Amino acid sequence: MKSAQSRIKSISNAKYGYLFALPFVIAYLIFHFYPTIYTTVLGFTDCQGLNNTEWHLLKGNLFENFQRILTNKSFINSVKNTVIIWIMNFIPQITLAMLLTAWFTARRITVKGQGFFKVIFYMPNIITAATIAILFHALFAYPTGPVNDLLVRNGIIEASYNFYVKKVAAKILVAFIQFWTWYGYTMIILISGVLGISPDIYEAADIDGANGMQIFFRITIPNLKTVLLYTLVTSLIGGLNMFDIPKLFLNGGPDNSTKTASVFIYEQAFAGKYLYNRAAAASMLMFVVIAICSAILFYLMRDKDAAALAKLKKQERKAAKKRGTGLQGGF
Repeated sequence: MKSAQSRIKSISNAKYGYLFALPFVIAYLIFHFYPTIYTTVLGFTDCQGLNNTEWHLLKGNLFENFQRILTNKSFINSVKNTVIIWIMNFIPQITLAMLLTAWFTARRITVKGQGFFKVIFYMPNIITAATIAILFHALFAYPTGPVNDLLVRNGIIEASYNFYVKKVAAKILVAFIQFWTWYGYTMIILISGVLGISPDIYEAADIDGANGMQIFFRITIPNLKTVLLYTLVTSLIGGLNMFDIPKLFLNGGPDNSTKTASVFIYEQAFAGKYLYNRAAAASMLMFVVIAICSAILFYLMRDKDAAALAKLKKQERKAAKKRGTGLQGGF
């Protein structure tokens, strides 16, 4: 009787959970789901021009916009730039974040002022992109910026170097800014993951005489697989959608060497061309690329032991079902 009453009470209280979730659901449908569907539809239309409300689905070749984007050299180049810049910033970002995580979470080392250092490392992530772009533009200014002045004074270079007209230097600068902005965020995520690992595992390792390197590589990293997957996927999504720094810092230059896919889409839609259909098609192509890359990451970093166990259980269920069918057929 008591269990039935508690069940009725839990069912009656469940509606409050839906009420609390309702604002998010409404906001998601209005500001995310609807724009995504609308963008998808625009990719199959002839919608061009500012304030154009009279657009129609393409006749003959429904995928014309997608074909034009895929054969657009500027789009292909922007995708290459996006991937290169993301790799250039993510590798040092995850490396430094892992090192800092190992430093802050080491059981045999007491780091004084951990909170202060964490705040300092995380600080770049809360600074607006416009502010960061202005800051670095001033630091690397030509010919009298602080960086150029420092390099000349120390005899590293003979004359001021114009970072903004060299393609490789521009890519490195954008990648460095992205790295500097996000390594603190990645570090905080990894530290949170380490703190979620059971202390009993570390105590057992200490008793067995494991050193710091063995503990980090054989206990910490394997138990961080889910957190690392989250970091990889979110960094991939953010990296392939990179827009603010390449746009605000160098406006895609020099010679489109830092023009990313998002900057290309922006130029198609709003920088005087107003080719909303082409911009929508490019957006959907990048969505597909991100989805495929994320699926590959999920597959590569899956828990192989759990997958093998699930496969074994599935085979056992099939075998049991066949045996049951055979017994019924015998009768």
